[in-house]
Amino acid sequence: MEFKIKQGLRIAIVTETFPPEVNGVAMTLGRIVEGLLQRGFVVQLIRPRQSVDDKLHSGDGVELVLAKGMPIPTYQDLRLGLPMKGTLCKLWTLQRPDIVHVATEGPLGWSAVCAASKLKLPVTSSFHTNFHRYSQHYGIGLFTRLIDRYLCKLHNRTDATLVPTRAMMRELQERSYKKVMLLSRGVATSLFSPEKRSHELRKSWGATQDEVVVLFVSRLAREKNVGLVIEAFQTIRLRLPGAKLVLVGDGPLRKQLQADCPQAVFAGVRKGEDLAAHYASGDVFLFPSLTETFGNVVPEALASGLAVLSYANAAARELIITGQNGVLINPGAAAEFIEAAAALASDKALQNTLRLAAPASVTQLSWDAVHNSFAETLCKTIAQHQTPGSSRAGSTLPVSPSSA
Repeated sequence: MEFKIKQGLRIAIVTETFPPEVNGVAMTLGRIVEGLLQRGFVVQLIRPRQSVDDKLHSGDGVELVLAKGMPIPTYQDLRLGLPMKGTLCKLWTLQRPDIVHVATEGPLGWSAVCAASKLKLPVTSSFHTNFHRYSQHYGIGLFTRLIDRYLCKLHNRTDATLVPTRAMMRELQERSYKKVMLLSRGVATSLFSPEKRSHELRKSWGATQDEVVVLFVSRLAREKNVGLVIEAFQTIRLRLPGAKLVLVGDGPLRKQLQADCPQAVFAGVRKGEDLAAHYASGDVFLFPSLTETFGNVVPEALASGLAVLSYANAAARELIITGQNGVLINPGAAAEFIEAAAALASDKALQNTLRLAAPASVTQLSWDAVHNSFAETLCKTIAQHQTPGSSRAGSTLPVSPSSA
């Protein structure tokens, strides 16, 4: 679907994270901003300053507003935005955005919702991260209900809350979230592809062409359940002594994991073509996280032609059919996950079947479709928020392909 969008339509995006930071939210927002710019939007990005040399890499059209921030515990590479309702009110009074989108729900996001409400601006939000589930991994599980009430209150003050899966839609609706809408995420199939497989890279890992390489790509942190990957690999090694484990990413658990599994390859953070080569050069992809709202690494692994084993959660639950393009395990069944990992690593025939089918199973996840869906949501929200007789009434509504 194509949209006629008035040139110069302004969207203010409020977020704690954005490229070049490496995480799922940053990657998704980077792609979203690219799509909005291509569709004629002017993007104002409001975020905490993350470093002295804080620069954007999104191209022309982005107006950057840096806010004060403080380090996030266990996420020292990111900063939490501090409240700035008054500053935002002044900023948006001088030049009103057509709509505000709050991507992360910290104090900065709350300030943006309050400022938008005071100025009677339309505002949407995204539910990117299960903070109420993350809290259980950092010794503050007693605050789970309090955190969920805060998140629910924040999102219910917006005109729409966008979530990446149907399961998440249902879950939030059951928890009294209102106006929840689906906005899936895309995968760059031109980047992530089996064609990026590198024999030289495998050789650097000490893997022959016949040996199984088990891959994990994510932040090395407790909420990603990476310890279960180590346990599964140790079981795999009992059956396949030549198997290799490659962990792509970094985080607070890296030193502990290196001590627990010194034979593993710790590749650190990888980006772009380098990341694509790391994906495609593996064989079996393990992903036991239970905290994802989506899990971008799952479609990336499928697009790269890996045999994916995951808990039936988030994106994996919607994209994988066991035995056809991957293997799903009941969420939280650790012993079952470990046994399935060992069985998959030992079964070359099943690996080949899954790896051949995997890339085709995610070809429908076009970023263009995601960008169009997001633009449509913004346009509809703006139109619904306008008063009758407004000079802009109807000017931002999406149009049908035949009239575009």
